[in-house]
Amino acid sequence: STGIGAVILHQFPDGSLKAVQHASRSLTPAERNYGQPEKEALALVYAVTKFHKYLLGRPFTLQTDHKPLLSIFGSKKGIPLHTANRLQRWALTMLNYDFEIQHVSTSDFGCADMLSRLIDRTIQPEEEYVVAALTLEEDLVSIIADTIDKVPVSFAALQKATATNATLQAVVKYIRDGWPSSAGSVTNSEVLPYFRRRESLSLVDGCVMFHDRVVVPNQFRSQILRQFHRGHPGMVRMKAIARSFVYWPGLDNEIEDFVKRCNPCSIAGKAPTKTCLESWPTPSKPWSRIHIDYAGPVDGVYFLVVVDPFTKWPEVYATRTMTAKTTIKLLTQSFATFGIPEVIVSDNGTQFTGHEFKEFCTKLGIRHLRTAPFHPQSNGSAERFVDTLKRSLRKIRAGGETLEEALQTLLQVYRSTPTSDLDGKSPAEVMFGRPVRTISALLQPTKDNSPSTSARAEKQNDAFNKKHGAIQRIFKHGDAVFAQVHRANSWQWEAGTVIEKIGRVNYNIFLDDRRRLIRSHAN
Repeated sequence: STGIGAVILHQFPDGSLKAVQHASRSLTPAERNYGQPEKEALALVYAVTKFHKYLLGRPFTLQTDHKPLLSIFGSKKGIPLHTANRLQRWALTMLNYDFEIQHVSTSDFGCADMLSRLIDRTIQPEEEYVVAALTLEEDLVSIIADTIDKVPVSFAALQKATATNATLQAVVKYIRDGWPSSAGSVTNSEVLPYFRRRESLSLVDGCVMFHDRVVVPNQFRSQILRQFHRGHPGMVRMKAIARSFVYWPGLDNEIEDFVKRCNPCSIAGKAPTKTCLESWPTPSKPWSRIHIDYAGPVDGVYFLVVVDPFTKWPEVYATRTMTAKTTIKLLTQSFATFGIPEVIVSDNGTQFTGHEFKEFCTKLGIRHLRTAPFHPQSNGSAERFVDTLKRSLRKIRAGGETLEEALQTLLQVYRSTPTSDLDGKSPAEVMFGRPVRTISALLQPTKDNSPSTSARAEKQNDAFNKKHGAIQRIFKHGDAVFAQVHRANSWQWEAGTVIEKIGRVNYNIFLDDRRRLIRSHAN
């Protein structure tokens, strides 16, 4: 608490370590007011700059007995956004060195620990080293310095709330002074959940952190839950968002209760679907195959929905008409941004079946696939998002937002929300190779390891087929069958003969009485 020490060691071929140089100094009055993580970080920076001439340009191992510093100076994902400005400056200084940070116990750390206690009463001025010329864009510096100040629940508010919260102050005291050896020594029952996670707790400028997630005091928890539910994501998606940024005991249960009590979510709840699934093959790259469909009208406005099944990235274009000309115009805008796909999948709407759209696809070298009539499940990627679009617009507009505002809110939340379909990444991260910056992204996200998309699709198919007793129906050329024909707003069974199989579950059938060819699904 009054000084810092360091030693540089050389390891010989026989494994023995020999000291090259020792260094120590006392802390200034201002430095003695630092939190424990900052004091430990100061010791690292002091050691590296003190031995600068030995270390610059050489790989070395940097040892510390303070484990939280591994996430600040050793993270492969960059400097944590929540880190205090002083630690950010030190972390930038350390970027000039090639080192691997390593945690060792204090009992194996005798040299440096002893030096931190053997200090002079007089503080010796240190040499200032010009380590390297480090140039950053002005906007990047602003982001690093002011990130926390821009969080809707400000960092200053979290500091004040933490300072007045008896439970968190007890946690702060344990972090600074050390935790008891057993849970039985913790008299405050509200502190016990933190005791079980004590190895992952640290203190950053007055706020308690659980890994890279800020521990939120009681009075701000409802406000943050409302912020995460701004786009009315479902229970699973909302948990994925919250687990990336914040922590408090019982967080998952509070999210479940919050979503259950949300009236717009209850009113617009999704009804279960019943169909035997046959998934499309997973594309090998983004935007190679897209699924398109129209949704609406909503207040006289239609929406052209474009979904990339590889990244789950949705594009939505509002329009007053659904003609082939309008569709071509909107798709051309989309292709100008994301490129021309190899395959387009659509239903049998007139805007997709006419000569004008066919000529458009031929000109651009696009293969156009159409689903079986009156079987929207075959265009599942687009149809699922159309369903999400309709329900989410109703939920969001219940809060008073305009149609355009509700659409933009939905797209922003959907594109930036991690999903298990993408191994815990968001559609934006898979599409662009980086997470997009959102209000929630001001706090560093975490990664989730989930099954691959194709494996998940197979598991989903097996589970659904088992639950609903679905069976595989296979017809051969020449089989006599009955096919459902939609006529005069009703379904009618008509006899016919199977001519050929199209794909996995579609068949061309020649009707006996009307002497015409139709395409029908195996169901």
